[in-house]
Amino acid sequence: MSSTLAGRIRAHTSPIAAAAACFLAVAFLLTGLETHVVMTMMRSANEIDDARANRAAQAALDALSSRLGEAVKDNAVWDDAYAAVGSSAPADWSFENWGKPSANDPLYDAAVVIGPGGDTVSAFLKGRSFEPRHYFGKAFDRQIEAAAGQQSTPLIHFFETKTGVALAASQAIQPFGTTTGLAKLSILTFSEELTPEVINRLSREHGLEGLRLQSTPEPGMLSIAVTDMDGGAIAYLVWPSKAPGNAVFEKVYPYIAASVGILMLFLMVALLAGMFETRRLRRVAEAARFVASHDAPSGLLNRHGLLETLEQIDGAAPVVSLYVIDLDGFKSVNDAWGHTVGDELINIVANALKKCHPEILTTARLGGDEFALLRPGSAAGSEMEEAIFGLFADPFRIGDRTIEVRASIGVALRTDDITPCELLRRARMALCRAKQNGKDQVVAYDPEFDRERQRVAELEGGLRKAISNGVIEPAFQPLVSAATGAIIGLEALARWRSAAGNISPEVFVPLAERSGLIDALGAHMLRRSIEHARNWPGLELSVNVSPVQLCNPDFAAQVTAILQESDFDATRLTLEITEGVLMTSPDQARRSIDQLRNVGIKFALDDFGCGYASIGALRQFGFDRVKIDRSLVSGLEESESGTSAFCARPSRLRRRSGFPSRPRASRTRSRWRRCETAAAISFRVS
Repeated sequence: MSSTLAGRIRAHTSPIAAAAACFLAVAFLLTGLETHVVMTMMRSANEIDDARANRAAQAALDALSSRLGEAVKDNAVWDDAYAAVGSSAPADWSFENWGKPSANDPLYDAAVVIGPGGDTVSAFLKGRSFEPRHYFGKAFDRQIEAAAGQQSTPLIHFFETKTGVALAASQAIQPFGTTTGLAKLSILTFSEELTPEVINRLSREHGLEGLRLQSTPEPGMLSIAVTDMDGGAIAYLVWPSKAPGNAVFEKVYPYIAASVGILMLFLMVALLAGMFETRRLRRVAEAARFVASHDAPSGLLNRHGLLETLEQIDGAAPVVSLYVIDLDGFKSVNDAWGHTVGDELINIVANALKKCHPEILTTARLGGDEFALLRPGSAAGSEMEEAIFGLFADPFRIGDRTIEVRASIGVALRTDDITPCELLRRARMALCRAKQNGKDQVVAYDPEFDRERQRVAELEGGLRKAISNGVIEPAFQPLVSAATGAIIGLEALARWRSAAGNISPEVFVPLAERSGLIDALGAHMLRRSIEHARNWPGLELSVNVSPVQLCNPDFAAQVTAILQESDFDATRLTLEITEGVLMTSPDQARRSIDQLRNVGIKFALDDFGCGYASIGALRQFGFDRVKIDRSLVSGLEESESGTSAFCARPSRLRRRSGFPSRPRASRTRSRWRRCETAAAISFRVS
């Protein structure tokens, strides 16, 4: 019985012992693994921090070189310095500008100027004269020679001097701009000795505690070599390792045996790290959201930010007014003063707009010189507009410049369920109407704007089809000689007879110019007019040309090609242009006229008297004929005195300009006959 009980006890204790053994084995294994992990982490932490410290030390030397290089470049690439070292007293100028400051300048303590021939023009160490070749050694001449052949960037190297180690930067003294064609240049050298003060400054700036300069590395310390221009080590920056891994190990060592506690601590550290990372990512996301919704130069909301704001205030302020403001004359500011002044003006206007009215919800810059203001409620009152216009009542002062700009404003009201994009589109449409109406004014959105835009779009589509289908046809108006009464030519006038009725050229010609169809319309009219004119040999053909066509560099080639295709005599063709092209694009117009006149085409100036063209302009372009504007004829009274006064004008014009002139229209035979007695004038009968 006892043996049976013992067997049962052993049967029960064996699994417990086995479990305990397994637990102990696992515990020892976990402890060993955790110890190995801790030791590995300790070594890794030390290695990572040591690598960081090495990079920091190298960065310290690079920063020192960069500062000194920038200093010598700023002083070497200098028109005044270039002129001074080539003058009769370069040493005095060098002392005042470089030698004297070396006594207390934080960037350098030695300044040397070596002449083109290798002679020392000036050399000052801490404000006192010294011999640079004795101080720097033989390698100094090699750096001077190398710097003379590399003029664009400074040459920077460390030197072992008589008193320690110094960093020297050399560059050719040259004027600002191109250096081609210059004689051999003088060399400016700035030097800074690596004194304990300089080393302490590098230690503070780059987080290298205990940093010092030694001639040899020290065992157990971190170090980085300071090399000369040949790559040889002349000194070492030495500092102790922080060994953060050892510090961590000393703290966690008592708890290595308690594997569970260490694991819990690890989990807590991981959790805290996750929380900190989550917060960091949240801050990064908020910063990215700010950058995406704001204009960097002005700090205002951008277009995306404005649309987001409109979405957010949809329920809070169901009725809002959006003002879109465009600066009138801003392009002239950029052209006259440059983009730096323009950007400063943008910032001034942005700050002023934010404060111009107490009810402003937000301010945005949509791009360029276009801003937007958002306020709650209706925009019916003029208080807001007056506040905005008041900002531009007085000129802006930027430095010693007085800059005057004005503003055009478009306003749209959100009362119904429209999207932010639609509200912005309406405000911009109102702004375009304000600028079309003469600028420096405010226009509120009207639904008629969209209806008009739709009508124009439909009319443009109809015009495109009419041109391609040949619906637009020329109607001819005879040109009659006032002297003989004979028809001497025909003027082709474009006529569009659509299904909805006749459409005036005053409507579809400007539309063709705006929509880019004017070249196709002009070519179609010229072809059709020539086809008809072939049936009337001996008569001249006059065809009107848009200023947009004449400004096209390919216009002359297109007209010449049409004449060749139609086998039409170029001397029978007269192209009529208006005065406006003489003022807007005179150079391109002159080139096109000269090219076409070479093939025999004549040119007439249409509607002379309604614009600003002068007799000098007429002589410069050498028109073959001038058409007097209708306004000079329609006011002609049925009297001898009125007739004489009118007819004397074209007579004088003919004598002064040297080419024929004719009134644009004569509707009465008596008026025609009276003019006939004064001058040989041709009339267009209408």
